Amino acid sequence: MRIELATEPRSPDRPNEDYASAAVPASGQGGVLVVLDGVTPPRGETGCLHSVPWFTARLGGALGELSVSLRDMTLTAVLAEAIRRTADTHRRTCDLSHPRTPQATVVLARWDAERVEYLVLSDSVLLVEDASGSVTALVDDRLDRVPRSSLVSDEVADATVRNKEGGFFTAAADPSAATRAVTGELPRAQARTLVALTDGVTRWVEKFHEGDWADLFALVRKEGAHAAVARVRALEDADEQDRVFLRRSKTHDDATAVYVEL
Repeated sequence: MRIELATEPRSPDRPNEDYASAAVPASGQGGVLVVLDGVTPPRGETGCLHSVPWFTARLGGALGELSVSLRDMTLTAVLAEAIRRTADTHRRTCDLSHPRTPQATVVLARWDAERVEYLVLSDSVLLVEDASGSVTALVDDRLDRVPRSSLVSDEVADATVRNKEGGFFTAAADPSAATRAVTGELPRAQARTLVALTDGVTRWVEKFHEGDWADLFALVRKEGAHAAVARVRALEDADEQDRVFLRRSKTHDDATAVYVEL
C-alpha cells in the first residue's frame, strides 16, 4: 500500500484550515482517510471563540478515531457522532446556531479486504480508480446547483442556502448534516486507488480547466501530491494580474491532496 499526503496553506502567514490524515491498519484491517476543508468565514462575528483550524483538528481527529475503532458504525453515523462530539467541546462558550460557526467540507473513506466505503459532504472530491484504470469522481454537487443569485453575498448565502433545505450542507454543529452527505460502498476489487482533494487542488479542473478528473488523477499519480499542489500554485500566480480564470475568487487557497494506492 502506498499513501502520499500533501497540504499547503494559502499563504505562509496564515494557518492552514485544511485537515488530512490516514490510518492503516484500522482495527487490524484495511484503513481510513480523512480530508477536511475548513470554511473561511467572512470578516465579522461568527458566534465562536475558536478558529477554523481549532475546529477542523477536533472534527478530523474524532472522524479518524471513530472510523478506525468502531467499524460497525456507518460513515454517516461516524460523521454525525464526530460533529456532536466536537460541538459539545464548545457548546457552553459559543453560539453554535450562528450560520458561520466553524464548519468544514468532508471526505471520508474506509476500506477492508472486501469493500471501500465513502462519504463526501460539500465541495471536496474523492477520485476512485477501478481495476480497469477508469476514474470516477465522487462529488456532492449541491453547491454547484445553488442559483447564483443566492450566492451574491455572504449575507444572502447564509440566510438562504448555507446548511438549509434546497441549498448546500457542511459539517458544522448539527449532526443531522451527516445525512446529507453522498455515501456508498464499492467492492474492494473495483477500487484500486483513491485520491481525496480539497477545492484548493480541484480548481485545476474546475477553475483553470487544465483537464478532466482523470487527467488530474494521472497528474497526482505520476508527479505526486506535492507536485499537483505546485502546479495549481503556478497557475494561480500566472493569473494573479489578469484574473482570466480566477476572476473575483481569492488567488490562493489552502490545498490538500491524499493519494492511497490500495
